[in-house]
Amino acid sequence: MSGTRGNNSNTKSTRSAAVPGSTPLRALDAQQLRVLGSVGREWRRVSAGPEVWRRALPVDPDLGSLPAPAQIRPARFGRVVPVSPFGPSASRTAAPPAPPGGAPPGEGPPPAPVDRTRAVYRMRRLLLGPALANTAIARERMRKLVALPVLSADALSSVAYGPEALLAVLVLAGTAGLGYSTPVAATIVFLMLAIGVSYRQTIRAYPRGGGSYIVASDNLGRVPGLTAAAGLMTDYILTVAVSVSAGVAAITSALPSLASSVVPLGVAAIAVLLACNLRGIRQAGAIFAAPTYAFVIAMLALIAAGLADAADRGFHAVPHPPIHATEGLGILLVMRAFASGATAMTGIEAISNAVPAFKPVEWRNARTTLTWMVGLLIVLFAGIIVIVHLGGILPESKETVLSQLAHLSFGSGPMYVFTQAATAAVLLLAANTAFNDFPRVLSLLARDDHAPRLFARMGDRLAFSNGIILLSVLAGLVYVAFDGRTASLIPLYAVGVFLAFTLSQAGMVVHWWRLRDRHWRKSLLFNAVGGVLSSIVLITAGITKFTEGAWVALVAVALFLYVTTHIRRHYDTVAAALRLQRHSIELPRRTIAPRVEVPIQGVESSRDPSHPRAPQAFAPNGEVGRAEERPEETEEVPEEVRHFTLVLIETLDRAGMRALAYAASLQQPVLVIHVSTAADEAERFRGQWQLWGDHLPLQELVSPYRAVVAPLVNYIEALHHQRPDLTLTVILPEVVVRQRRYSALHSRTAARLRRALRPLRKVVVTTVPFHV
Repeated sequence: MSGTRGNNSNTKSTRSAAVPGSTPLRALDAQQLRVLGSVGREWRRVSAGPEVWRRALPVDPDLGSLPAPAQIRPARFGRVVPVSPFGPSASRTAAPPAPPGGAPPGEGPPPAPVDRTRAVYRMRRLLLGPALANTAIARERMRKLVALPVLSADALSSVAYGPEALLAVLVLAGTAGLGYSTPVAATIVFLMLAIGVSYRQTIRAYPRGGGSYIVASDNLGRVPGLTAAAGLMTDYILTVAVSVSAGVAAITSALPSLASSVVPLGVAAIAVLLACNLRGIRQAGAIFAAPTYAFVIAMLALIAAGLADAADRGFHAVPHPPIHATEGLGILLVMRAFASGATAMTGIEAISNAVPAFKPVEWRNARTTLTWMVGLLIVLFAGIIVIVHLGGILPESKETVLSQLAHLSFGSGPMYVFTQAATAAVLLLAANTAFNDFPRVLSLLARDDHAPRLFARMGDRLAFSNGIILLSVLAGLVYVAFDGRTASLIPLYAVGVFLAFTLSQAGMVVHWWRLRDRHWRKSLLFNAVGGVLSSIVLITAGITKFTEGAWVALVAVALFLYVTTHIRRHYDTVAAALRLQRHSIELPRRTIAPRVEVPIQGVESSRDPSHPRAPQAFAPNGEVGRAEERPEETEEVPEEVRHFTLVLIETLDRAGMRALAYAASLQQPVLVIHVSTAADEAERFRGQWQLWGDHLPLQELVSPYRAVVAPLVNYIEALHHQRPDLTLTVILPEVVVRQRRYSALHSRTAARLRRALRPLRKVVVTTVPFHV
């Protein structure tokens, strides 16, 4: 935690995220900046002046500073830097002098409120690891060898169920239907290649990350962008459910005795994924890399063994048992098979969504990784289809196609066990792709006010923790609702995937048409082909699988659009209500000044210092006086209460201004506190503060761990220990909505702060409501 006075004259006001994943300071447009200056001039006419307010402070607000960013190393169980009280009136012994370079974060005497929950924090640190500072974001990025398994696990693992889903539809038409497996698979391979090349163009056009939501929003408009996001979110939820169900199916194929425990096994797997991803991107990547590479090795070995067996018999296909057709062979059945097999393409867009997660040069490493992924996907998918055809394998309800192939090539020996174990592991961990991209897309929606803003914030481990938790809950509910049956989940899958593909590629066509830079015609052609093929799959899946469950995905998309548009409408209404308004003070003016207890520039004290209950004078330079400490809550008459007001401000809007006016009107010493997640965000706020006029003392707290309540509790407790005889009144602005269903969209800082400060004596937390 660091404290700096707001005495700079910087007036820059921009909206750019100082820290990835932090909630940035909202920009003020030119009209609002003019109104802010006008409001400041009105304050100047009625306020006693900033120097009077500063000299009235009964405490020293500068309590120390953080070490330099390069020196910040989180302690094992530390979360924030504890603030040690300074001055002769501290109620406990001051911390020893910090070593050169500053005290390591997390060391020193912990504040009292944290003492009571120390066991909780220790358990949290034990499970998730130490909190990471903002400066660690570069270390949390992935190199290509880690990014490939983390972001490609979904796409590569889909060969475990994509070919089987294709064959499961064609086998309904008997032997004649299976004859179409090769041409349908070849079409899917071409589609994989076209979509892969298309997303290479997307990464080139959006080197900072260009998922379907960003591309569609930028080029097609808000509603198509939200529709693409709806498809993505549905896809990611189903990715977790389908991957886990397919992984559990691989386990039960090898161990039939576990068939009755499908649901508990899947829920446990989702819980493990949740815990691993809450630890951060880099650690999750290290955990998930080995199973993905093991699966690739197992599949290549299986394909090689299958081709070797076929070569011994001159590549003649093994005749399969007679099949009785249950449906007539027609175009609709072939299209259904095509839509089912195309689920093997899920996850191709993951790399374009996660470009910022790569090490520099981000876009170049992302394109290279995408090329590797598409190449491996085509080889594995085509190879599995070929050896299934040559081996005469048919889908069965009790054993997966991959398990049959492994039995055929390896028997029941160690290689069979390795293949099944690698398949189960990668399928269970393939959901990690969704855990990387779902929270990232949700954070973008929150930045654009289409989702609650709490999803825009990163957690202790530089991961979007709130989004990860939401994904786990939703995927778990879907998995339980469908009893973990992969066949029941697959029909829901294709609609969301190819809805996002189609809108993304259509957006890229518009992008190249508008830009028309070098090679724009070639890029436009690639994206147009990808868009047309994706739309064909989307329409096919929507029609042929509507009654099988695709309607659920369509309803989910429609519900998503309804919710996100209403959230945006609410945030727009609140933003309009919070805009500063120009007005002039028409009431009789009286100078608002703090009632200080020492003479200030010739002004007599408001109390008789000879009174037996008169408090000791506050030093005019802000130093702590020799007041007798009275930590007990023994005040029974008004004159025994010594006030100090703290105003917590997030942004200078109407709600914030009203809180400042309310605090100043009490004519007690006031200190304004603003928490920033990085130094440059603090600079932007100070620019706005100086434009307003710097009428009240300002203390900025920089929280490099992105926490808000914990630094405030630390700081307020340190002030309390400076002057335990003071009654600290903490004032916060609070947006109060008429409709309770919107209350979750707004900050709960006041309630959390009230709970955290309750153990401290003589601390009052109050809110100034602003009704919308």
